[in-house]
Amino acid sequence: MIARHWRGWTKLHDADAYEELLRTRVFPDLKQIQGYRGGYILRKDSAEESEFVVMNLFETLDAVRKFAGPDYSVAVFEPEAKRLLVRIENVANHYEVKHSTARYSNDETRSS
Repeated sequence: MIARHWRGWTKLHDADAYEELLRTRVFPDLKQIQGYRGGYILRKDSAEESEFVVMNLFETLDAVRKFAGPDYSVAVFEPEAKRLLVRIENVANHYEVKHSTARYSNDETRSS
């Protein structure tokens, strides 16, 4: 399994809109990719901005390429996301998952 990790920042007043975009458009689109195994949205708010860490899980690098293209280390954005993000990491990092204690599947995750 491959974990794809990426970070981006929004202004605090745009954070809810960006999170909603990820939950309602980006993640559902990812579910259509063969080999996609779920993901996480992590958010940390500060006084003026919100940091997002987005991690998606794929069975193989070939499945990652179905999402990101041949140069899969390049970060991928929806046009609306580009309007909401004020800073981004241009590169997505990929890690081989060696062990997991996760209990919840993609449809069972708890939201705060």
